[in-house]
Amino acid sequence: MATPFDDIDVYLALPRCSGLSLSPDGTRLVTTVATLNSKRTQYRNALWEVDPTGTEPARRLTRSRKGESSALFTDAGDLLFTSARPDPDADDDDEPTAALWLLPAAGGEASLIGNRLGGYGKVQTHSTQVLAAAPRLAASTDEADDDRRRKERKDNSVSAILHASYPVRHWDHDLGPGSQHLMAADLPASALEAGADPVRLELRDLTPTASAHQWEDFDLATDGSFAVAVESRIGSAGDRYSRLVRIDLSDGGSTVLVDEPGVEAYEPWLSPDRTRLLFSRAPLTSPERSAHQELHLLDLGTGESRQVATEWDRWPTCHAWLPDSSGIILTADENGRGPVFLLDLASDVVTRLTSDDASFTDPQISPDGRWVYALRTSYAAPSEVVRIDLDAARSTGAPVASELLRNPAPAPELPGTLTEISTTVADGSTVRAWLALPSGADAEHPAPLLLWIHGGPLNSWNGWSWRWCPWLLVAQGYAVLLPDPALSTGYGEDFIARGWSRWGAEPFTDLMAITDTAVARDDIDASRTAAMGGSFGGYMANWVAGHTNRFRAIVSHASLWSLDQFGPTTDHAYYWAREVGEAMLREHSPHSYVEQIRTPMLVVHGDRDYRVPIGEGLRLWWELLSRSQLALDAEGRTPHRFLYFPDENHWVLSPQHAAIWYGTVSAFLAEHVLGEARQYPELLG
Repeated sequence: MATPFDDIDVYLALPRCSGLSLSPDGTRLVTTVATLNSKRTQYRNALWEVDPTGTEPARRLTRSRKGESSALFTDAGDLLFTSARPDPDADDDDEPTAALWLLPAAGGEASLIGNRLGGYGKVQTHSTQVLAAAPRLAASTDEADDDRRRKERKDNSVSAILHASYPVRHWDHDLGPGSQHLMAADLPASALEAGADPVRLELRDLTPTASAHQWEDFDLATDGSFAVAVESRIGSAGDRYSRLVRIDLSDGGSTVLVDEPGVEAYEPWLSPDRTRLLFSRAPLTSPERSAHQELHLLDLGTGESRQVATEWDRWPTCHAWLPDSSGIILTADENGRGPVFLLDLASDVVTRLTSDDASFTDPQISPDGRWVYALRTSYAAPSEVVRIDLDAARSTGAPVASELLRNPAPAPELPGTLTEISTTVADGSTVRAWLALPSGADAEHPAPLLLWIHGGPLNSWNGWSWRWCPWLLVAQGYAVLLPDPALSTGYGEDFIARGWSRWGAEPFTDLMAITDTAVARDDIDASRTAAMGGSFGGYMANWVAGHTNRFRAIVSHASLWSLDQFGPTTDHAYYWAREVGEAMLREHSPHSYVEQIRTPMLVVHGDRDYRVPIGEGLRLWWELLSRSQLALDAEGRTPHRFLYFPDENHWVLSPQHAAIWYGTVSAFLAEHVLGEARQYPELLG
């Protein structure tokens, strides 16, 4: 039976959920659903409401050509969201920017309440206040002046930026001109009368002297009186660290709460009663000091701080306070999953709440403290809205299964099955992996194997990815191995330390060991294997190519090739300098082994990739053609290939290019692994 993974066009058209917001009274859940536009060139977001009781079907709340996202409820139950839909009251035809809109709880049309040419970053609202991160040009005197200056730059096609600090770009876009400010405004009244002129936010700048990259993140108190913000500071040798600062919304007055040079303080979460602050603390790493993270609790009255969950060797990924401020709901990577946990502050004990073989994000807690709503994801299904009975977990003292609600985007049927394998390596560590097997794979019909290496490297294969979807390859008959080698999260800090500054050592040997375990199965064809990875996974694909000939083909996406070149040119060089020392440059750079490469490689890179700049892909391609054992022959032929995207970033996000990506990878693997001639995508020309 055909599944959506048998046809890339059908797969790309599947709706996909992200984000979750619960109304203050606990009666409404809102998620964002992305669907393909009519031209099949972009995804368009819309807001959908999901019944928290699981009784009523999901219903769509918004619809526009530009789409809507970043939904959050006001205390009155109105819904704030961002959208670039046009302003119905605008006098000109300027292209709209992402603005703030308000959809009344009582129903009716959404009203534009905040638009500015610089747009908005993070937005929060509590009580009568809205707090937003928003960029402002250095010379601007107020909001009107900022809009005027931005319009002049646009009208005169000026894109030049004069920098006096670092970084200058991030991911796939230039930073600046100007800097991020924290802006506050009074929230318009809840009841927007029909026919009345919408009330616009009047932003007041809480950080008028903000420098570039100074303000990073914040959390707003439940009464709207103050926020705790993350402030980025310059440390030694151009490095950066972050501290926590309290900012009063009434006048912008600030007080430093946590400041330790050489230590990152980040992810502030204020308790509902506004008396305590939970935050993450991490000493800056070095080539000799691997990553370490702690949870700390600060008493805002006394100023005293203590570490919590000291016996819990996991790194939280999401947080949510219980309504009575007695504890905190956490999610964290754990053994290829991402369960929900409860940190009880009275006992300082962390207990697991969920039994699902899945990961959870965006936890939201009902006002009575009984239900935890979240998005649940795994390699068996993409993100779906679920609820978890916190009372049941507490009463039984054991993890419980989450309950699936009536979602706007049901999970698709899979073309195979998911299993789990593991092995013990030389130092006694356990290395585990997910193995996705095609239907019908058995001893008589063994499947070819694709080793797919995750990026990060501080990461784990523990949740669905629309971008890196193994089921598209499973539908073509491959078994796909998704391992977590050294440096992966969810196995404790010692497991990370094993591979710290040693990317070509334990991470590589772990991958080879788990591959040995996979190919020893009678439903796997050990003679037909390939390896693939992106980002750090691309680094590892390059390293694999230079250190073993066991694979018939290797795909290297957005990969690190020459570490001494990568470090100073990536978008946040100071971060990578903490790990990539002289010994790592000397011993673990893949480019040093290009002469040993005798496996056909498909190199993939996007020109708007600022995390791993295009120079890595260009140099890898040239050195493959000039120095590998499969270099250009006398007639200019090579089995290597280079797939280049001029306008894609570290990932390949646009649907038409994702189709090209998977089509090219499939044709390359078919040629070298299956021995089949398959057409490359026609649109490649």
